[in-house]
Amino acid sequence: MVVRFFMLQSHYSSTLDFSNEALNAAEKGYKRLMEGLKISKSLAYEGGSEDKEVAAKVEKQIDALFENMSDDFNTAKALAVLFEITTLMNNFKSGNVTTGAISQELFNTLNKHFQGFTEDVLGLQEEKESQDAKLGGVIDLLIEVRQNAKAAKNYQLSDKIRDDLKALGVTLKDGKEGTEYSLD
Repeated sequence: MVVRFFMLQSHYSSTLDFSNEALNAAEKGYKRLMEGLKISKSLAYEGGSEDKEVAAKVEKQIDALFENMSDDFNTAKALAVLFEITTLMNNFKSGNVTTGAISQELFNTLNKHFQGFTEDVLGLQEEKESQDAKLGGVIDLLIEVRQNAKAAKNYQLSDKIRDDLKALGVTLKDGKEGTEYSLD
């Protein structure tokens, strides 16, 4: 996803400057946009007094998304607008701006287009890597507990951990270098 985001930051007809620094910057931008997307999905509309200035700005941002994509598929400018919307989402979350500053219809339209352009048009999705890393950490912890049980000659617990993990689709393989696992 970071590489996709990196490529979308430039117009398709321009040359890409591919470097580690550029990829690191793209990763930060991608994570910021995904955080805004997460906020957008979790926000609930709370009524309040509408602010015509905020509403006009939101309408302008929505229009800009369509204009930029209609302008020779200018993903770089569309991403810039998505970052403006991300800032607004952060303000909604922090309470700096209430969702009631815009009408509920405009709020729903904003969320629909923000999520639609990010996920459906640009194809940017939240990566599941962080969940896989957490799962790996949990399995490593269970392997350590199993090894401690073996060292304490508690073979019943050791076998139970191995068998229960196997039932969940995790196969443990004991070797010279330690225990490895694979997901079935």
